[in-house]
Amino acid sequence: MRIVLCYPVEAQHIAQIQEVAPDWEIVDAGQDRIAQLLPTADIYCGHAKVPVPWDEVVAAGKLQWIQSSAAGMDHCLVPSVVASDILVTSASGVLANQVADHTMALLAGSLRRLPVFFQAMEKQEFIRKPTKDLHGATIGIVGLGGNGRRLAEVLSVFNTTVLATDWFPVNKPDCVAELHPADQLDAILPRCDAVILAVPLNEVTRHMFDARRIALMKPGSVLVNMARGPIVEENDLVDALESGHLWGAGLDVTEVEPLQETSRLWTAPNLVLTPHVGGQCKTRIEDMTNFFCENLRRYRAGEPLKNVTDKKLGFPFPVAE
Repeated sequence: MRIVLCYPVEAQHIAQIQEVAPDWEIVDAGQDRIAQLLPTADIYCGHAKVPVPWDEVVAAGKLQWIQSSAAGMDHCLVPSVVASDILVTSASGVLANQVADHTMALLAGSLRRLPVFFQAMEKQEFIRKPTKDLHGATIGIVGLGGNGRRLAEVLSVFNTTVLATDWFPVNKPDCVAELHPADQLDAILPRCDAVILAVPLNEVTRHMFDARRIALMKPGSVLVNMARGPIVEENDLVDALESGHLWGAGLDVTEVEPLQETSRLWTAPNLVLTPHVGGQCKTRIEDMTNFFCENLRRYRAGEPLKNVTDKKLGFPFPVAE
């Protein structure tokens, strides 16, 4: 059996994986060699950021299991993989603390109008301007997976009311006031002072926040996207910011990355924009390796794996509590 890795592991991480599977071959492909080596893998763990021959891999019939090193699965869930018998598991929740940290920074930065004050500081203007409150706000979370649930826990200490939607509206945590099916999203938007996106990118969620849906949001509210850029129609978002319908927005992702020089996002009012760093963490590789090793142990023992993904929807099946 051959395990092919494509995330930034070091020698100690490979040794840790080898301890779980001492009789299997482990190959660190990296981004440079993943396109070449992926067709030789029985098990693949990583996130290829370069084109890989997925159709060729599926046709070879060798690959049995994909363990994504990212929560988002759009990098590997191509049609041929979805239609195959390949088992797919995600890293949902592995970096939930860091995603929560960054979400709170974007959300609070928008509510307290930090972009506006940063611009004033550059002009040496010391003028008070209105701000909005996080404490006591009603927050909508779209997608209550690993990241969404951790966000709800963090937001609860700010005395917020959390309304959430999810494809599988089950196992409602106590910190969530209401959990609704995904098709009830439009009904909760007018009630929210801020909306946080934590859903995977698929054909249902692509451009789900367009002009129509943004118009349903409460006037003066904030939109934060911690998921994938194409979930938001960026020109429609800028229109809503420029018109004042939205108070502000926070984006850690954009439809095209790096963001193009001609994008209107660069000059949008009260927008906090960061370059897809929400999952950054000093222990990221250790955390991912620990998760993979536990799933690998389960795989070898014939036990159920964590985060088994619905390949058509792009996120894990819920686990009964």
